[in-house]
Amino acid sequence: MYIRASQHARSAADVVEVIERNPFATLVTHGDGGMIASHLPFVFDPSRGDHGTLYAHMARANAHAAVVGRAESLVVFTGPHAYISPSWYADRATAPTWDYVAVHCYGTALLHDAEETRRNIERLIAVVEGGREKPWSMDELGEEEVRSLIANVVSFEIPVSRMEAKFKLNQRDQPERIRAAIAELERSGAAELAEYIRRYNV
Repeated sequence: MYIRASQHARSAADVVEVIERNPFATLVTHGDGGMIASHLPFVFDPSRGDHGTLYAHMARANAHAAVVGRAESLVVFTGPHAYISPSWYADRATAPTWDYVAVHCYGTALLHDAEETRRNIERLIAVVEGGREKPWSMDELGEEEVRSLIANVVSFEIPVSRMEAKFKLNQRDQPERIRAAIAELERSGAAELAEYIRRYNV
């Protein structure tokens, strides 16, 4: 991913934040028939391994399931993004652009056995059900249904071997334009992107 010097993450915490706020990502792997992609929710453990470990699962019927683990994969997390219009500025003689935040994680998947598959599914459920008044758990399924669920998915983890993070947020632009972009984004409901622009232009 092309990243200018001013667009690198300022901290590891910022990168983890992007992944945790945007866990539904795109998994891309190169197989015998070429590139294949799947859209999956991921759980990230930043404390496991040099660059953290990603956890996910997919339907066994998915052709991607036969490929994952055989070659390096790329997982793309897309954070907030928006079109930045020159119409927001007092001096409109400038090109429009698109501000965005993205994280790319690379690694080769390790497949899980049935026991670890159950733990992995429970890990995801605990994250997405967390905070609910009456969280759902797999214990509410019958044991036969649980066995069927486990048999019909391929569960895996990806120890991240390298990571790229891009924060393209009007860096090095004129202060009045940065303030105008933040104001317009907040007015339009894109408060998260406005927050990042403010953070990366202090």
